[in-house]
Amino acid sequence: MTPAPPTVHRVLFVCLGNICRSPTAEGVFRSLVESRELGAHFEIDSAGTGDWHIGAPPDRRAQHAAARRGIDLSNLRARQTSAADMAKFDYIIAMDRANHADLTRLAGARHRHKVRLFLASSPDPGRDEVPDPYYGGNPGFDQVLDLIEQASRDLLDHIVAQR
Repeated sequence: MTPAPPTVHRVLFVCLGNICRSPTAEGVFRSLVESRELGAHFEIDSAGTGDWHIGAPPDRRAQHAAARRGIDLSNLRARQTSAADMAKFDYIIAMDRANHADLTRLAGARHRHKVRLFLASSPDPGRDEVPDPYYGGNPGFDQVLDLIEQASRDLLDHIVAQR
């Protein structure tokens, strides 16, 4: 009898332009998955709801902040979400309410259940969005990393518990 192939969980992180928050989340989540030796069970990607930065690497400030924590984002390139993503991915993780609304419309009734806010389970009842650090300074990128690291641990724990 042939053993069943391993379950693969497909996770897509989405922000507006796919150069700050969502590639950071992709890098952090991938690092966490690999540290737990679960890489064979995950497909991880990121995208943006907008098309302004298609093909661009993550913002240099996001790359530097992540690199200080041992996470390399340099190989990632921005892309825009598509209807095909809604069918392909099991978890579609929005960084803020505007992204969530855009993704919910794109997902339609069939895939709407896959879309969730990244910080929906945050222990801070007043915070359900990952703030966009693009127009701020370097401290904003570190704050985003703090939020993403905790939310990534929570998301991975949730997914693993569902297996």
